[in-house]
Amino acid sequence: MRADYARVRAATEALVAGLPAEDLVVQSMPDASPAKWHLAHTTWFFETFVLGPARADYRPFHPEFEVLFNSYYEAVGPQFSRPRRGLLSRPTGAEVLQYRAHVDAAMHELLAQGGPPWLAERVRLGLEHEQQHQELILMDLLHLFAQNPLRPALRADAAPPSSHPAPPLRWCPGPAGVGEVGHAGDGFHFDNEGPRHRALRQPYVLASRCVTNAEYAEFVADGGYRRSALWLSDGWAQVQAESWTAPLYWYMSEGTWWQMTLGGPRPLDPHAPVVHVSHYEADAFARWAGARLPTEFEWEALAERAPVSGNFVESGRLHPTAAEPPPRGENLPAQLFGDVWEWTASAYLPYPGYRPPEGALGEYNGKFMSNQMVLRGGSCASPRDHLRASYRNSFRPGHGGRSRGSVSPRMHDATGPTTHAR
Repeated sequence: MRADYARVRAATEALVAGLPAEDLVVQSMPDASPAKWHLAHTTWFFETFVLGPARADYRPFHPEFEVLFNSYYEAVGPQFSRPRRGLLSRPTGAEVLQYRAHVDAAMHELLAQGGPPWLAERVRLGLEHEQQHQELILMDLLHLFAQNPLRPALRADAAPPSSHPAPPLRWCPGPAGVGEVGHAGDGFHFDNEGPRHRALRQPYVLASRCVTNAEYAEFVADGGYRRSALWLSDGWAQVQAESWTAPLYWYMSEGTWWQMTLGGPRPLDPHAPVVHVSHYEADAFARWAGARLPTEFEWEALAERAPVSGNFVESGRLHPTAAEPPPRGENLPAQLFGDVWEWTASAYLPYPGYRPPEGALGEYNGKFMSNQMVLRGGSCASPRDHLRASYRNSFRPGHGGRSRGSVSPRMHDATGPTTHAR
């Protein structure tokens, strides 16, 4: 646990190492947070939920940090307004790093000495929570840099083009009938991944890879953003209100599509998965293609059979890349993990029998189970050991993918026995 703690905490700081102070403090939109705030909030989590309850002699680094870096835990107390986090020029970035060092020293001492029976479980939750914020740091920096006409890069070597073409799209049959879904076993999982329960799946097939930029560009060229019949009503209203014409970060230059990435501007890679689309865009594309989005239970049934392998943050690419050709004789989808979070057709709701944990940590997931859609699989900004087949992410259908997430569609064939055709 001590080694895991040191590794995860160091990985967070490595993401922003070398960035000037100006990059760490700016908030580009209300849904994002400054990188400095992420560094402090993940530290606040350990101070508030581990050190405070476990050590009677622990003294907080700064008493006002309890309010400044509380995200949404009403049971803990008041929070500084989320849309105004970019106004926090103080504490400085250097003071936030001192805060992290102060908490880390106390945590290492606690882990060396041992503590209450709940210590290991809560520290693990804190580390998984920090890994979520590592991904958010990268997403929020990309949105920030995309607002700048200079189009700066986080890393000049990020987002290289795919080294091979995307393999032809195939359809992979999934298991039909009543099957178990949700987390099984003794390993860590978030409370929203259980209880494991039975779900009915009609016969279905799943696309062998995610939708590529080239395929999505065909949808754009065919007037996809101008054809109301392809869109859910709320999605069409948002298309018109916000003048959507292509995925977020796409722009046209001299007749060619380009894309803003963490490596700066790049020509659109035709073989890589399309990314940064809302649920409404993913749904409209699938309908245009004569398909539909899979449910989370359809997705999970095939993902349980696949290894957790793919393009994660450890690759250093920080951008999706083309799917690998399938091994000879294998009929499992590629890119189930990594590259892009994948929209599903499932609303983010509690599983049957779900009960949130007692106390403030019960606010971690349960109170957000409304008005959101489920995503699966992880992205190129996700740590590999953070993901599993039962992992449930969620975003609002009109905002998540466009504003922050590395989100893409994967299609279910709508021509088979379970037709959800237009």
